[in-house]
Amino acid sequence: MAMRIGNPGESEAEVMVEMNTTPLIDVMLVLLVMLIITIPIQLHSVNLEMPSASAPPPLVEPQVVKIDITAAGHLLWNGELLPDRAALEARLAQAAAQADAPEIHLRPDRRAKYDTVAGVLAAGQRHGLGKVGLVGSEQFLP
Repeated sequence: MAMRIGNPGESEAEVMVEMNTTPLIDVMLVLLVMLIITIPIQLHSVNLEMPSASAPPPLVEPQVVKIDITAAGHLLWNGELLPDRAALEARLAQAAAQADAPEIHLRPDRRAKYDTVAGVLAAGQRHGLGKVGLVGSEQFLP
C-alpha cells in the first residue's frame, strides 16, 4: 500500500501497477526447503548381497524335473504321462520332501490352456518348490 501525502480533498487517480512479490518469494522459499529435505532420502544406498568372485562352483548338479503340458492338457513328468492332477500333487510333495529340492522345468505347449499352466505353477508354490522355470520359449519365435 502506498500513502499519499497531499491535499485531503484530492482523489487518487492513478492505480498502482507494481506486482507484490512477497507471496511469490514465500512460495519459492517453501519449495526450496522441501527440495532440500527430500534430496537426502533419494541418496540412500540399497545394500545387496552380491556373490563373491571366489565362491566355489556347486559340487553337485541340481536335479531337474521336466513337466510337459500338452495342448490337450495332459501332464508329463520327465516324459511319463500322469493320469490326473492328484498324481502331480503326489510327485510334487515327494520332490519337496527331498533334502535338495529339484529344479522344475515347466514346458507348456503353445496351445495349452492358461489355467492348466497356472494350476501347475500354483501346485509347485503350495508345496514350497521355489526353483520353477518356464522352458521352451524358442517355440514362440516366428
